[in-house]
Amino acid sequence: MNSPTRTSRLSGAEVDEYRRLGYVLFQQPVFGAAAFARLGAIFEEDLGRYGEDDLDTIHFRDPRLLEFLLSDDILDLVEPLVGPDIGLWSSHFISKPPRTGKATPWHTDADYWRDRTSGAAGICTLWLAIDQVNTENGCMRVIPGSHLGGPSEYEAVSRDSNIFGRQIRSDQIDERKAVDFELHPNECSLHEARIIHGAAANTSERRRAGYTMRYFPTTIRIDADHPMNRGHRIWLARGRDRAGNTYES
Repeated sequence: MNSPTRTSRLSGAEVDEYRRLGYVLFQQPVFGAAAFARLGAIFEEDLGRYGEDDLDTIHFRDPRLLEFLLSDDILDLVEPLVGPDIGLWSSHFISKPPRTGKATPWHTDADYWRDRTSGAAGICTLWLAIDQVNTENGCMRVIPGSHLGGPSEYEAVSRDSNIFGRQIRSDQIDERKAVDFELHPNECSLHEARIIHGAAANTSERRRAGYTMRYFPTTIRIDADHPMNRGHRIWLARGRDRAGNTYES
């Protein structure tokens, strides 16, 4: 899947916005209609097979997803933000059912990957909407510019109503600054690993489903000896390795 650099799907202004704010919304179709329909069918199949709580690193079990994760449609969005040498870090189908979908507490992805990688700056998550997502069914929210701050302090929260057991301390979050990521199916957001983000519970009558695709610049070293990385597989998506990582062939 290593291919020559193609024309960026993001404008220079959008790339500048990502650097400054830590995110950008791509409110155009990511895939062609037929490809998106295939991806949607794979999602429904995997959701039925594994259930909504067992869809992390789903491409390890369903290699059909590599067609999408390593596609130029995706990498031409990611490359302007990550650089020409791109590794596939992870992917996760996220499905919050109607009425009972738990909240995602305020957090940064980087805090959950600490010590697994040599750094977090430059790691990018593309969040592809499978369903329509908006404030009604608990779309993602971010605090713009928070990727430029330092590490956050956490406090415990109840797992009864949250998908994680901790959140960034409430006195460190000004929710008046939060931006909602409202997307139609086959649109996406892209956010930097250090940005503070979360989502309200889905109390609506509609499901909220998306596919997170996570990429890193290959200047980052993945610690193969870290306990959480044992058995974790990465792919060289584009370009070449620059840190001595070992990739799937």
